[in-house]
Amino acid sequence: MDPFFSSLLLLFSLLIWLKLAKRRNLNLPPSPPKLPVIGNIHQLGKLPYRSLRDLSTNHGSLLLLQLGCNPTLVVSSVEMMVREIVKNHDVVFSNKPRTTAVNNMFYESKGLGFSPYSDYWRQVKKMSVVELFSHRRVNSFQFVRDEEVELVINKIRRACLEGESVNLTEMLMFVSSNIVSRCVLGHKSENQDGCSRFGQLAKRMLMLFTGFCIGDMFPYLKWLDVVTGYIPSMKASFAEFDAFLDEVIQEHRTLEKHEQVPNKKDLVSIILQLQKDGMFEMGLTQDNIKAILLDLFIGGSDTTTTITEWVMAELIRNPSAMKKVQEEVRTVVGNKPRVDTEEINRMEYLKCVIKETLRLHPAVTL
Repeated sequence: MDPFFSSLLLLFSLLIWLKLAKRRNLNLPPSPPKLPVIGNIHQLGKLPYRSLRDLSTNHGSLLLLQLGCNPTLVVSSVEMMVREIVKNHDVVFSNKPRTTAVNNMFYESKGLGFSPYSDYWRQVKKMSVVELFSHRRVNSFQFVRDEEVELVINKIRRACLEGESVNLTEMLMFVSSNIVSRCVLGHKSENQDGCSRFGQLAKRMLMLFTGFCIGDMFPYLKWLDVVTGYIPSMKASFAEFDAFLDEVIQEHRTLEKHEQVPNKKDLVSIILQLQKDGMFEMGLTQDNIKAILLDLFIGGSDTTTTITEWVMAELIRNPSAMKKVQEEVRTVVGNKPRVDTEEINRMEYLKCVIKETLRLHPAVTL
């Protein structure tokens, strides 16, 4: 046998042995067969969460997948999730992945959603829970939700009377975006004609954030994201959005300086007041504030729109379920022109429909 070939075969065998030995030492969870380079990516279909369910059924509730260069742990057992991840190893699993989109569009993880586990993250979480997401604060914005929902209902009513079709996707995006924008920034994201600088920017940011990034799966190919224009588009959109948030914050500071802050404060005013009062021990910089505001909008608009759209799609596909929901609403509300929050809490069947939709169509899978 050729000495060179023998050496190459020996080296190859050694590498395989080392890899298997490392796997045994790490005591890794079971993993389905994978292909070179791409790993298990080919086993994720158009509905990844269903593919993960099928893989877990075949290989166990604790499963290791290789998605490109990223080892990914899949946990499908509620008991194991609570015991091992939430309780025993909560600190280990508290950090979030630093993706290309996070690094380029989310102020290098200075907000709440993507900040690594640290004293800063704990402070931001405490501020958010106590000051931004408390029951009292949520109720203080009820008038915003009522006004925006009423506008959409009136628009649907006019379309019905005139025999026009309704684009439900656009309508849901419109109302969700405006509710979040009014609560966070103090003004609508879109006008009745759907044209707004902020609305267009937000949509572009969402599309880029949820887009596929080659460099996240294969770091050695990240240059392709530059060639395809993905990273330049992210940087351009971020720069424009960053300038917009600077304008919003400056506008709020000017109103505060002239003592013209409205009685019903938005979240920007609340955060600026906390900064002024020194309630945040580690201090809040301009970038910190903008990162938190961006997290609030991204986390509150697209997910709500997606779930609401799927609820309506599933009800249209299931006329019997639609009829039951209609009967429940008419029974609980009666002849009143508006539905109150208390009445929604009494609609048990509607709650079941929403929970089943969340099970079938989770807004965020990977």
